[in-house]
Amino acid sequence: MGMAQEFKAFAMRGNVVDMAVGIVIGGAFGKIVSSFVNDVLMPPIGMLLGGIDFSSFALTLQEKVGDAEAVTLNYGAFVNTVIDFVIVAFAIFMVIKVMNAAKKKEEAAPAAPPAPSKEEVLLTEIRDALRSR
Repeated sequence: MGMAQEFKAFAMRGNVVDMAVGIVIGGAFGKIVSSFVNDVLMPPIGMLLGGIDFSSFALTLQEKVGDAEAVTLNYGAFVNTVIDFVIVAFAIFMVIKVMNAAKKKEEAAPAAPPAPSKEEVLLTEIRDALRSR
């Protein structure tokens, strides 16, 4: 089996395709959460704290010298990223919690025992007839 055929067999397995779809959806979800944090959540919080824009918080390590830009430690952007992460982690936690609850319900409902076969019914009747003699 050639390398191209092995790769095709690997790429077409169900798990790989499911994972790829999950990654694409996760990337889009991450963008939505980032927009939510930066554009919806942080402006009112900043307004409540006196008009603060968290994304612009930075600590200047070295001032601008000539053509060289200033060296800054942008901890405001880091705060926004941490909030993004917490929201994404909470959303994933909730999805997994719902999935686990659904799985438990599925496992909790025991399957009905199969009906006895014709042979078992016939043998039971024979046994009961022999006992009654």
